[in-house]
Amino acid sequence: MIFIKQVNSRSYMKTTVFILLLLLATAAGVHAQQGLYTARKSQVDFLSDAPLELIKASSAKLQGLIDAEKRTFAFSISSESFKGFNSPLQQEHFYEDYLETKAFPTSKFEGKIIEQIDFTIDGNYTIRAKGKLNIHGIEQERIIKVQLRIAKGVINADAVFTVLLVDHNITIPKVVFQKIAEEIKVAVKAEFVKK
Repeated sequence: MIFIKQVNSRSYMKTTVFILLLLLATAAGVHAQQGLYTARKSQVDFLSDAPLELIKASSAKLQGLIDAEKRTFAFSISSESFKGFNSPLQQEHFYEDYLETKAFPTSKFEGKIIEQIDFTIDGNYTIRAKGKLNIHGIEQERIIKVQLRIAKGVINADAVFTVLLVDHNITIPKVVFQKIAEEIKVAVKAEFVKK
């Protein structure tokens, strides 16, 4: 009788160890699969809707990285990559007078994803990205809502938010005050793939 209990006990131990190893291997596999994602395609649009003028510009030069394991992200865009505007002179003023691109060549957003999410599972998700938005050399703590669509290892992200010029020390001369909005609408679309 004692011998049978010992055999069952050993069998139970072997089964338990096997299950634990299987769980660890599965967890390690998921952990390894999450990894790093890099921006493959992007579109960043901004809109200034002032009483006397509507200004639109866009850039496809957003660079970004998501670390799915740590739930961190880092994005940057060259301030001189925005094209569109209503005239070449307006674009020149945007670069030289407002964003001062020689002194502040890039805008950045770095931080952490608040929600727990498994990037290996297809689906639609709403997340919040919390971090520091740096425009014109001035950092502001922001939380930006992002819509994610994950399918077959590809992540599509969409976000719309506003930027107050005063928050980033961007001044508007009185002469053009009615032509440039104090609040700029920004729309971001980006596609991320496994690095």
